Amino acid sequence: MNSLKQNASPAPLSHPEVVRIIFGVIVAMVLAALDQTIVVTALPTIGRSLGNPEYLPWVVTSYLLFSTAVTPLYGKVSDIVGRRKTLMFAISVFVIGSVACAAAPNLLLLIIARALQGLGGGGLISLAQTIIADIVSPKERSRYQVYIAGVYMLASISGPLLGGYMAQHLHWSLIFWINLPIGLVALAMTNNLLKKLPRHERPHKLDILGAALMALASIALMLALSWGGIHYPWLSIEVLGLLAVSVLLWIGFVWRLQVAPEPFIPSDILKNPVVAMGTATAMLIMGTYIGITAYLPIYMELNFGLSASQSGLSLIPFMSGTVVGAIIAGQFMARSAHYKRPATVGLIFSVAGLGLLAVLSATSVSIWLVEVLMAGLSVGLGTVFPITTVAIQNAVQPHQMGTVTGVMGFFRMLGGALIVALFGAVLFSQLPKLGALEGLSGATLKDIVASGVIHNAFRPLFALAAFVLALALAAFYQMPQKALRSTVRVSEVMGE
Repeated sequence: MNSLKQNASPAPLSHPEVVRIIFGVIVAMVLAALDQTIVVTALPTIGRSLGNPEYLPWVVTSYLLFSTAVTPLYGKVSDIVGRRKTLMFAISVFVIGSVACAAAPNLLLLIIARALQGLGGGGLISLAQTIIADIVSPKERSRYQVYIAGVYMLASISGPLLGGYMAQHLHWSLIFWINLPIGLVALAMTNNLLKKLPRHERPHKLDILGAALMALASIALMLALSWGGIHYPWLSIEVLGLLAVSVLLWIGFVWRLQVAPEPFIPSDILKNPVVAMGTATAMLIMGTYIGITAYLPIYMELNFGLSASQSGLSLIPFMSGTVVGAIIAGQFMARSAHYKRPATVGLIFSVAGLGLLAVLSATSVSIWLVEVLMAGLSVGLGTVFPITTVAIQNAVQPHQMGTVTGVMGFFRMLGGALIVALFGAVLFSQLPKLGALEGLSGATLKDIVASGVIHNAFRPLFALAAFVLALALAAFYQMPQKALRSTVRVSEVMGE
């Protein structure tokens, strides 16, 4: 049986109902977005409190591994059992994991609790995007993607500040306890609101083996990327072994896609050129965005002598630009059939801006020039995020919306980890020994900066970032511009 029973006709949602649903799922998104930034600044305090500081990176890594691995699984499950049940489960697991983190008496249990938290967090953002797609037509949907960009900007700016303040002046466990009231609010809001969602699910079978192969392959790859160049040399047996295991598991996953009666990712999704090129673009864009976010503060500190807090504040133009770009793209998609144009122009300027930083000499680069170029870069990247998301969702059937959104989220996160690792390998192969720099007097360090050593060390990184964005531009150019639907296609059964 390929369709649900046709015994009810869904009443269209009013605009206030749409707004309330979107606000409810955005509250759920805040949980995942804030968690990605609030923990890092509290790590030194956690290490002093719980001991075993050499294992502190696992507090971040365990969450990242498990949240990435389960992201596509949430999308597929939501297509089978419905968005409401799946999102409620994700929020509940995340909140339970947060409570376990806050109560952890030692670092080992904290790492395990963070993995549990990641199992819930992996579904929050992709499910929120899927739910927005369920209730807003593709032509209008990009306008609401601005809220998602705003959540990321808010989390990127407020997360480190909150984490540092709570750890220093209150107690580190509050960075996890804060998720409890937010999670309860999200549960209360979504429980009733999501009963009004249109239903698109079909009686699918979940390919457990395919899901397991994909999850394990991604975990092995991300472990290799996390350890390479930091805990172990890139050519060490540990890193090469993990990469080999990941390759074998990915081969197994591809084999499973060929032989499974109902593969984890349907073949028509994989063969869809909009999905393929849009996902490739989003993966490259997200990787560049995360990479610049990670390494720009280091550049600002070393090259311009900013303090840690000042370098954090210097990121505000870069973070804010993505929201501006999302607003521009949203307005353009709602008004024009040629909705790819703002992102195409934005990517061209982004490539040019990074290329300019790569070729300019140290004496030609000022802090204000960097800020202006980074703001322009983020505006360009911000135009791409909503366009790729909406275009991909517009290219599939409603009952595949969760699957395709989860797959896109998965590859965005995986691409982010891969490109950040690549950026780090290039940067630290060029950068002078940080320990030697830290031991120099202020005057000597100032002389080194004036000589251009620091800027020159970052020039290959800027050039690589420009090249990655050029690849993204090529993939985006190849993505077909399919007309956006002006209505929401819904199935005929409502409620839970």
